[in-house]
Amino acid sequence: MTRIPTVTRLGRAPDGHGWARAVVNHGTVCEVLQPRDDGSLTAHTVGSAPSLHVTPVAGDWVRLGHDGRIHAVAPRTTTLGRGQNSGHGRQVLAANVETVMIVVPLEGGLNTTMVERLSVMAWDSGAHPVLVLTKSDTTDDGGAEGTATAEHLSPGVPVVPVSVLTGDGLDFLRGHLTHGTTAVMLGPSGAGKTSLLNALEGTSEAVAAPGRAGGRHTTTTRRLHLLAGGGVLLDIPGIRSLDVAAAQASVDDVFTDIAALAVHCRYGDCGHDGDGDCAVEEAARTGALDADRLATWRKLQAEIAYHRRREDPAEMADVRRQWKAVSKQARRTPRRGGHH
Repeated sequence: MTRIPTVTRLGRAPDGHGWARAVVNHGTVCEVLQPRDDGSLTAHTVGSAPSLHVTPVAGDWVRLGHDGRIHAVAPRTTTLGRGQNSGHGRQVLAANVETVMIVVPLEGGLNTTMVERLSVMAWDSGAHPVLVLTKSDTTDDGGAEGTATAEHLSPGVPVVPVSVLTGDGLDFLRGHLTHGTTAVMLGPSGAGKTSLLNALEGTSEAVAAPGRAGGRHTTTTRRLHLLAGGGVLLDIPGIRSLDVAAAQASVDDVFTDIAALAVHCRYGDCGHDGDGDCAVEEAARTGALDADRLATWRKLQAEIAYHRRREDPAEMADVRRQWKAVSKQARRTPRRGGHH
């Protein structure tokens, strides 16, 4: 029987008793918050039962047993994840979020590649993305040019320039953080996520000054904040690696211009990388399509294919066979000028 979610201070919980919400996982133990009948919350640091085969992440709903350990993780409604540097599948960063706030700074110019990649990750989560352009006060036009560019890069995604100094854009964001809604901030170190939280809530979370090499990790663990408006905000560490492990549909949601051009390619499975009569490459050649945008699309396709192979033993075995054949042929072919 499908359980109906109930709204608590912690967001939308599965129906029934004994559920708590994961704040952060420390490997062998997990910090959780559990709602009580009187509306208060109890904090626990708990371990997992040996039978538990899912690692809880920030935002998960977990059921605590009489022994005080986690015995179950509720089915996730959404999962925000990325590819792992080691190549071992997809790393889940947060679960059960309704809104992904993509936080990218305008200071020093908008990083278009970052906007595109984080947008793909947000769409792939199953949640609703909102693109937040911080530090709009550092621009001459209040972020108008950056907003227009971002709207082109991420069609269909609400874009709002924000300044924690002037307060611009904060009320718009508060409208996405209402009672029962769980949101997560996704962005690089130094984007101003902690400052944004402070401005939204009037809190004083620690903020680190950016170093010479870029932003510093103010947030070293995934944390859960209960907002005054009744929403829940997960603040996860800044993203350093933008490796994407997403579905093709999520890429198409962001690169709608390339998807529209692909309809006119000669081949239905055109890879837009040297195939004959490719409408996408022709558009990039004439300037109708930004060549950098196509280059980002190609990189994403390569990463998606790589992760698909990692998760498909048969496909990985086929790739290994191909490489073995190439290697064997290379050994058989005499080198020019070498000994016979």
